[in-house]
Order: sequence, then structure tokens, then C-alpha cells
Amino acid sequence: MTAMPTTGHPLPLRERKKLRTRQALAETAVAMFTERGFDSTTLDELVEAVEVSKRTFFRNFTSKEDVALAAVKQLWDTVLQVLAERPPSGPLLGGIKDALLTAIDRMDDHWYRQFLPTVRLIDAHPALHAHSLRYCAEVEEEMIRLLPGPPTLELRLLVEIAVVAWNVALAGWSPSGDRAQLPVLVDRTFAAIPAALALE
Repeated sequence: MTAMPTTGHPLPLRERKKLRTRQALAETAVAMFTERGFDSTTLDELVEAVEVSKRTFFRNFTSKEDVALAAVKQLWDTVLQVLAERPPSGPLLGGIKDALLTAIDRMDDHWYRQFLPTVRLIDAHPALHAHSLRYCAEVEEEMIRLLPGPPTLELRLLVEIAVVAWNVALAGWSPSGDRAQLPVLVDRTFAAIPAALALE
């Protein structure tokens, strides 16, 4: 899994150029797929719009689906990076929430401009939705590997609960897209899990 750089460390000029190209491809892809339709937009049209070669495209992304989901992958790759850097030392659900909040905090303005249109694009196109589900399964497996302890039934269930909590928070955030509200809704949704499980 390949994340876009999200920390504040200055990058060398060559890396900044590569990042700008990657961001331009992702931003243009989402805009074109939204306007023309995912299936109706060809890879040739995308690279022509960004004025790069197909070779450059494939140095950054593996497919149209991959570039369309760039913002989603950037977030979850960063969550996995945070978990690898700082494995939870207390309750694991809280550790996953903290990793998600840290990842959100590392996202830049470009990500916020891209993320909500990406989510809406996924919802509108079955092929992208299927690709997103496959990616989500990969993220969950990697999360289970990074968390302490064996991959028990309980740990797998915990990871599923955390991902569902994120999706619930995202559904509450999507209508407004207010940047300040996303971490608030994530925190509130995770805090509501015990009460939700106790409902009768």
C-alpha cells in the first residue's frame, strides 16, 4: 500500500514534483469521473488532461480504480502507518480511534478537497464500490496484523466494529463536509459504541 506524504517535513524538489503529479492525476480523475462517468472516461483522456504519459500514470497508480480511490487510500494508509509507529498500549478500540484521529489530523487541504467527492463517486459507481470493499478488506487484514495479539475472533470483530464506526461517522459528516466536524464525529461515534452494544 502506498501513501501520499502527509507529514510536514519538507520534501526534496524531485519528490515535490512527483507529489504534484500524483495529486494532479487524482484530482483530475475524480473531476472527470464525476462529470463524464467512470466507465465513460478513458485512461488516455485522463493522462492527456494532466499532460503526462501513461508510463508516468502507472508509476503512480495501478488502474483507473486506484487513482479514483487515492484520497481513501491516503487516509487508511496513514492510519496503518500510525499503528505501525505507535502500537496501542491500552484498550485496542481506543487505539484504533486514536490512530484514525491522528491520520485525519495529518491530512492536508488537498485531501479535504478530494475526499468527499471521492466518497460520492464511490457511492455512484458499482465498480468503484467493489474496488473500495476489496481495499477495505486488505486494510482490515493489515490492521489485524499490526495490532498486538493473535488474530482471534474477538480481534477481527473489534476491527470490524472500528471500521463500521468510521463509516457511521462518515455518513454523518458527508452532508456538510465541514473539516472541523470530522474528528468530532469520529470521537463521538466511537464513544457511543458501548451504549449501542447495550441496546435492548
